Amino acid sequence: MSSFTIYPAIDIRGGKCVRLVQGDYNRETVFHEQPLEVAKRWKELGAEWIHLVDLDGAKAGRPVNDGVIADIAAGVGIPVQVGGGLRRREDVERLFAAGVSRVILGTAAIEDRAFVEEVLREYGERVAIGIDARDGMVATRGWLETSAVRAEELAEELAEKGARTFIFTDISRDGMMKGPNVEAAVRLAEASGQSVIASGGVSSYDDLRALAACAGRGIAGAIVGKALYTGSIELDKALKVVAEAADGTFSEKSE
Repeated sequence: MSSFTIYPAIDIRGGKCVRLVQGDYNRETVFHEQPLEVAKRWKELGAEWIHLVDLDGAKAGRPVNDGVIADIAAGVGIPVQVGGGLRRREDVERLFAAGVSRVILGTAAIEDRAFVEEVLREYGERVAIGIDARDGMVATRGWLETSAVRAEELAEELAEKGARTFIFTDISRDGMMKGPNVEAAVRLAEASGQSVIASGGVSSYDDLRALAACAGRGIAGAIVGKALYTGSIELDKALKVVAEAADGTFSEKSE
């Protein structure tokens, strides 16, 4: 059986738990004033990891909500992974010191390759590479810009430098509740030969089944955001669904 992990997403802006539509900072919904309480709720329902994004940090190019993130890392009792604005070694080290289990490097992977390679050498599997793509091309700076780098090429290059985990987001699907781009995520896993966590567009149990069924092809998990907050996916039920799918079994009851 291949393992498959659901990562409940907590996007933090102004210290609050929010969601954006397609990364648009002008299309924000506030879901909760206290992100730590949200994290604790996901843990109670069975989450084994929490996925945190510092939206202010992604835009500013440096951590902004690191105090809130430190509180979650210290208080939730399960591992957390964090992305958003990590472009300096000292910021990475500060998050690790605060109890973060894994950091996610995104924009930096394009703009400062030496930094990324240094952090990969130093921290190895505690570093994930976030690849956010628009029409197959890597997007940077909180999705405000699109590069001329193909997602699969970047994954191949960084895998050679020691990257073992990639987080792949198809921006066109994010927050739209239209389903994830399973094929693109699998292509990235096959191109890099490493584990890929899929993100963007997961809106139903069938979406999770489709991803978990690819666990043997390198899809190691899914980040679920809006669907958990709107109630279209219930975390405890979702965990059962992916366990069955990753194990090759299927239950009609989990429709």
